[in-house]
This record gives sequence, C-alpha cells and structure tokens, in this order.
Amino acid sequence: MSDFALHPRLAADTAFIVDWPLCRILLMNDQRFHWLILVPRVPDASELYDLSSDDQAAAIKEASRAGASLKAWSGAVKINIAALGNMVPQLHIHVIARKVGDAAWPAPVWSATGSSIPYPDPNAVVSELSRML
Repeated sequence: MSDFALHPRLAADTAFIVDWPLCRILLMNDQRFHWLILVPRVPDASELYDLSSDDQAAAIKEASRAGASLKAWSGAVKINIAALGNMVPQLHIHVIARKVGDAAWPAPVWSATGSSIPYPDPNAVVSELSRML
C-alpha cells in the first residue's frame, strides 16, 4: 500500500478520518448528508475485481462496519452503499446514511438539487466520527 495516492478530487471533497487495514475512511464534506467514502489503499484499483479475493472480502467487511457505525451515529433509517466511479476512476465506496426528508429523499443523493454545503468545521465532525468508527 506504499504506492497509494488519493485521487485529487476525493482529496478536495473530503476530510480524512482514519486508515483501517484496507481502506482510508473519509468524510464527504457536505453537511446535507452523513456520508463516508472508503478508498482501498491499493494502487491502480478502479473496480472491485481489481482487488484480490482477500481484499474484496475486507472491503465489504469495512463498508459494513462503516455503515453500522454511521447508522448508529446518525439515526438513519437506511444506509446506502455504492461503488460508482463515473467522475473519479479510483475505486471508492460510498457509505451514506439516509433519513426521511433529507435533501434527496427518497431519490439517490446524486439527484439532490443545489450545491453541497460544506461543514463549518469538518474537523469537529471527524473527531466525533473517529470515536464511533
């Protein structure tokens, strides 16, 4: 994992929380949604199948762990987990807490109108989440 480099778009849109055994855990800097990004620290991975079988299993376990923690922290009614990559080719997994009445409910968060609303102090949220994760 020494050749790992975070894609510039992910670096610009998120705040670092913690590194787990496989994934870097990031907070999406948009207070409309409680939203984590997990990035496997595997160079040149763009799809789940680019990971070894062991890393695929670890990615799913880490996404599940993040989802359970995020649900407990946020009081969400549903956790959405997705790996897209249309805008950022680096493999990353979205873990998003959804609540009835959030800015996009019940549609996907990508259909939310308006611009993201950055946290006034993302470090405060990172500190709180790092205790939960």
